[in-house]
Amino acid sequence: MFITQKSLSRRTALKGLGVTMALPFLEAMVPAATALAKTAASNRVRLAAIEMVHGSAGATVVGLQKNLWSPAATGKAFDLSPSSLAPLEAFRDHLTIVSNTDVKNAEAFELPEIGGDHFRSSAVFLTQCHPKQTQGSDVLAGTSLDQLYAQRVGGETPIPSMQLCIEAIDQAGGCAYGYSCVYTDSISWSSPKDPLPMIRDPRAAFDQLFGVGATPAERAARRQRDKSILDFITGEVAKLRKELGPADQARLGEYLDDVREIERRIQKVESSNSSGDPRELPGAPVGVPDSFAEHVRLMFDLQAVAFASDITRVFSFKMGRDGSSRAYPESGVTAGFHPASHHQDREDRIREFEKINRYHIAQLPYFLDKLKNTPDGDRSLLDNTLVIYGSPMGNSNVHNHKRCPLFFAGHAGGTLKGGLHMKLTDGTPMANPLLGAMHALGMTDMATFGDSTGATDLNAASETTVAAL
Repeated sequence: MFITQKSLSRRTALKGLGVTMALPFLEAMVPAATALAKTAASNRVRLAAIEMVHGSAGATVVGLQKNLWSPAATGKAFDLSPSSLAPLEAFRDHLTIVSNTDVKNAEAFELPEIGGDHFRSSAVFLTQCHPKQTQGSDVLAGTSLDQLYAQRVGGETPIPSMQLCIEAIDQAGGCAYGYSCVYTDSISWSSPKDPLPMIRDPRAAFDQLFGVGATPAERAARRQRDKSILDFITGEVAKLRKELGPADQARLGEYLDDVREIERRIQKVESSNSSGDPRELPGAPVGVPDSFAEHVRLMFDLQAVAFASDITRVFSFKMGRDGSSRAYPESGVTAGFHPASHHQDREDRIREFEKINRYHIAQLPYFLDKLKNTPDGDRSLLDNTLVIYGSPMGNSNVHNHKRCPLFFAGHAGGTLKGGLHMKLTDGTPMANPLLGAMHALGMTDMATFGDSTGATDLNAASETTVAAL
């Protein structure tokens, strides 16, 4: 490449019979005599915004005393072991924990809204705006953080953004307490009036990412032939390999292996769920695993390969649905999620709820490890990604929205240092650190977001309390 002064286009894709597969970043895409740090890869910051409902055990009086969510120490010398965040210890250098934030716009503003916290909260998480109470089509919230970022960078990728979820959704009609179901079912809003649908089925997400088949009928016919999408591009792959050096050939091989493994697992789920045997989730699409962990991992794998190939740089991922009574026996708790969240402030039940919180957090290292071990220019994908994880609810037992869970992972292209726990002053809106995150993503022209009172500096080195700037 250096001698011929040629380089492979970053937009090179492999195509064949309705399949379009983007490529990961390869050294052959670097113009001759250009340092990796000066390539376009160094400027491609990805965003993964993840919501988990029902708050945390750490927002209770007992939880605060026992540090069941955020660590006791602020600054860099924090201990994660007592908290639900303990599974993230291996990634502490990539963690920015922000505790003691409130989501006031998820609270009831008027008498008829009282009791409807579960049915409006998710719409507030990434918008930080108070939803209009309606069961009609005149819904109103705000433009969500992920979509504000997608509006900036989405034009550079085949898919501007994708929205994924784990739980069942029902975006038709009203849910309860006078709220449309779209408030409960979506965390992404392209405008204050336009919630975006979330994809629950890994097969649907896979086909959308890889352009598999022009119509549902074509996609179904291809699956009936039990062929991999890689079977349709073998000739293209063979020709491309001849143009690549050994390192790029290995990188391409790993990427294609990852895609094939995801496809194989989806096929295995579909085969099992089509066998006629009883399912734990009888109403779920055939491509949805009954196992929560397997479902989450498939969705994380899809995000990782999409980020690697720059198909999209923006994902929102709703890992739970308010009011869900789904049980997670792998957590060591047999009670349903929603019933467990109403722990009556009993310490024994708060401890049980914390096990569920910890189990949910324990799913993230799989994703973070994938990103950390995927090269992206002269960095890793984790270095070039901002992961947001949080909940718009605090103590779910009383449906309040104080001391809500929030942390960030990744270095956002170098703008976040990580390895930090900051505890904000009482009453600080969650919108403040989210606005700080938007600035870290390059949206420094955003002066306000939701009910923000300023942008939190997510690199603040204070060892105690950090105030918003």
